This record gives sequence, C-alpha cells and structure tokens, in this order.
Amino acid sequence: MTYVYILRSVNNPDQLYIGWTTDLQSRLKAHNSGKSPHTIKFRPWTIAFYAAFASKEKATQFERYLKSGSGAAFRTRRLL
Repeated sequence: MTYVYILRSVNNPDQLYIGWTTDLQSRLKAHNSGKSPHTIKFRPWTIAFYAAFASKEKATQFERYLKSGSGAAFRTRRLL
C-alpha cells in the first residue's frame, strides 16, 4: 500500500505538509525527528488525514491534486 498523508503542525496549526509514503508511522517519526528539511521548522507534526492506495501511481496523482489549487479547496472543504 502507498499512503498519501497530510500533516498538521502542533505549534502552528495553519501549517500543513502533504506527502506520500509506503510506511506512514516511520515517515511521521522522520518528520518529527528533523530528517526532512522541508518540515523541520514546524515540528512536531500530527497526522491530520491519510488515504491508502493500491498503486504508487494513483497515490502520487492524488498527492499532486491535493497540492493544486482545486485540490487545496477540496482538502479544506472535505478532508480537514
């Protein structure tokens, strides 16, 4: 399974991070331990949303959609 996830900063709740992984728990630990330069500034993170996909291709398509303008509107209205 491949997961698309949205993280929310605990200290700055307006900060979100969207990504994909095959191991959700270890990826969250990596974000919170500072191993990802994109998320180190707003640690710690919690999982606000995740979805599982059978294929990596579908997961990455959904991740790109969530990062797009219409995907941002969808994520605000439907997911968060």
